[in-house]
Amino acid sequence: MDRVVQQSSPIREVDATPYAASLIEGHRDFGYSLETALADVIDNSISAGATTVQLIADTASEEPTIIIADDGCGMPEAELIEAMRLGSKNPADKRAADDLGRFGLGLKSASFSQCRSLTVISAQDSKLSCARWDLDRVSRRNDWSLELLDHHSTIPGVELLSDHGTIVVWQKLDRLIGGYGDDRVKRISHLNEALGLAERHLRLVFHRFLEGRNPKIRLLLNGRALKPIDPMASTHPSTQKSPEEVLALSKGTVRIRCYTLPHHKKMTRDEWEEVGGPEGHLKSQGLYIYRENRLIISGGWLGLARQTELTKLCRIAVDIPNTMDSDWKIDVKKASAQLPPQVRERLRKVVEHFVGTSKRTYRRRGQQLVDETKQPIWNRIQRDGQVFFRPNADHPVFRAYADQLPDDLKDGFYRCIRIVGSGLPIETLHAELVGNAESVVADHADEEDLRQLVITMGDALLGSGIPADAISGAMQSHPVLRDNWYLAQELIKEYLNQSEVGGLA
Repeated sequence: MDRVVQQSSPIREVDATPYAASLIEGHRDFGYSLETALADVIDNSISAGATTVQLIADTASEEPTIIIADDGCGMPEAELIEAMRLGSKNPADKRAADDLGRFGLGLKSASFSQCRSLTVISAQDSKLSCARWDLDRVSRRNDWSLELLDHHSTIPGVELLSDHGTIVVWQKLDRLIGGYGDDRVKRISHLNEALGLAERHLRLVFHRFLEGRNPKIRLLLNGRALKPIDPMASTHPSTQKSPEEVLALSKGTVRIRCYTLPHHKKMTRDEWEEVGGPEGHLKSQGLYIYRENRLIISGGWLGLARQTELTKLCRIAVDIPNTMDSDWKIDVKKASAQLPPQVRERLRKVVEHFVGTSKRTYRRRGQQLVDETKQPIWNRIQRDGQVFFRPNADHPVFRAYADQLPDDLKDGFYRCIRIVGSGLPIETLHAELVGNAESVVADHADEEDLRQLVITMGDALLGSGIPADAISGAMQSHPVLRDNWYLAQELIKEYLNQSEVGGLA
């Protein structure tokens, strides 16, 4: 019986090298902003052991320039060439524990996203090496030839180099100044605004490196040292912290710690606004994911909870090692990630238990305002599943005034009070309180109003058997008097002195 021998089909090969001009332009569109691009370049400086990183932005000249200079270990020419190669590192390769890199694309893609000319000068043992990618040149030649520059005395920032370190120079900032044509004033304004946003981002992303008496790095913007922004307010005396949880997995250890920020009344306005950021506390609540102490996710619940007004004090710090990059799907920009199933399962339980802390903080303060023992101006009433607020007609101020009215006017007075309660602008209050609760304040009470409140409450308290030496403490629990306590103390003292004279008389 004849055997049929099947021969494999011949394999043909063809050169499919990507077109340099097309591919290098594509590397401009990974979604970097100025702040994420700068952060990615600074990652390289930290990985190189830098202790000082300087950002110098020349926004006023006809050809604006941004320079990132560090005092790290620097690179010889061969290493610099490799660093300038696109995809110079395999993300699957084993890395040092403090390596903030990922794909070997950050320096190039981050830079190309902002400029068309990237020059890197590096010094090691006082020997300088210099290389440049100029996208206009690559486009003309359509090849991958990197420029090596032997004469670099005219390159901006070269004077910042000592015997070791690296300088990254961005020129032809088309993405940052594009769209403004010859309008130099608007170009400068736009650049400065972008740098302002970048400054806050860097203070937040690298806050762990900038903190403490002996920070790991100093970060300067045009000669001004940047101070860290700790989103957890971890050193504030009123911040609540849970014990750290440790989740040991096959590729590394995940550390989880929950923080509840202080109520805004326990922080200064500057502290509150700095921690909340430009979008406010409603948007900044949630998970803060750190990769080797570098912040990569700042806020949001990644589908584990909803952002609500009552949970806006909640922050959860999640620390991961760089050995888990593939599990977390860290992107090129190191600005997004996905929760691995095991971590998601554990965090879901942590979040469900934790968000109640923030809710209780707000509800406790709200309950204090309507506590019956403190003679509230408003009563909270719950009926048929609904909650409404009604002016407390039995408040000493209202009663004292009603007692001075003729009988035929008392009903009208109490009707006016009820109408005020019925007209409470619930929808407007809700709109103002969502995301902006700290800016909603009580109307100012003038001195005569406070004096009348002190007199009527004092008479009621004394009449109910409260001793005179306990009157001040009892009145301090009243929200109107507490919010104006400096003046209220004097009025209470005046009232008690008059009451003592009257009693003696």
